[in-house]
Amino acid sequence: MSEKALRLGTRRSKLAMAQSGQVAEAVRRVTGRPVELVEITTYGDVSREALAQIGGTGVFVTALRDALVRGEVDFAVHSLKDLPTTQPEELVLAAVPVREDPRDVIVARDALKFTDLPRGARIGTGSPRRMAQLNAYARAHGLDIETVPIRGNVDTRIRYVHDGELDAVVLAAAGLNRIGRSDEVTDFLSVDTVLPAPGQGALAIECAADNADLIAALGELDDPFTRAAVTAERSLLAALEAGCSAPVGALADLLADGQFVKEMRLRGVVGTTDGTRMVQLSTTGPVPQTHEQATALGRELASEMLAQGAAGLMGERAH
Repeated sequence: MSEKALRLGTRRSKLAMAQSGQVAEAVRRVTGRPVELVEITTYGDVSREALAQIGGTGVFVTALRDALVRGEVDFAVHSLKDLPTTQPEELVLAAVPVREDPRDVIVARDALKFTDLPRGARIGTGSPRRMAQLNAYARAHGLDIETVPIRGNVDTRIRYVHDGELDAVVLAAAGLNRIGRSDEVTDFLSVDTVLPAPGQGALAIECAADNADLIAALGELDDPFTRAAVTAERSLLAALEAGCSAPVGALADLLADGQFVKEMRLRGVVGTTDGTRMVQLSTTGPVPQTHEQATALGRELASEMLAQGAAGLMGERAH
């Protein structure tokens, strides 16, 4: 008798289905069991309000987590940057696979680079974090841009450019890579220009905390370096008491000396969306070996940022 299929809960968007399909294939490989995708509609998928207005945190996650708790699905796949920083007791983050490219990218008309956009260029993004950093960079380098708030899936956002409504849109490199549209990128934004959202480019595989066999099986897909990095980034976010709609950017990366990874560097930024005031700091420490060490790295940087006035800049708090 063939083993019962594992039920993978996923959002219905093209991107969510693509990344869940990739995880399903990996889970089939490590467990030898069939995996079926169960499509779930979340509040963030049906609401047309700006993410900052509906709270941002958890709007793409809650319905999936509810299905897990009710036993309607066996595990769920999330974009890690969508996860609230508090973990429900009845669920566990069983795996954080190897991270995709964490950078933000520009898709612009006429294949333009960010710095080649014309004066007054209209750049679409739904993210206060991206607005804050793009506007700060533009101010520092004498660029004349207007950031325009938009919502919608990847197709909708890119269509704004093709239809001439916007000169460019900002998207995550990871999302375009996962749906096979990376050829539409006209410029990669250096993380020195725009720090990504905490956890950007990483996926989270979540299941019930009492399912030890499934936790062990999914754990085969876990990448310790990615987990340590995103744990530090999310710890920074939690300590700043900001949800994912707040203009907070963070990235932890590994610093190598030749072939040996020696340290982890964590960078964080908070700013006003108009780019006039920014707090941007970094800290470096030994590569975290435990969840507690990664968490401590994030908290340490957050306390330094708060001491520099970060709290006063976070007008877009999640409630």
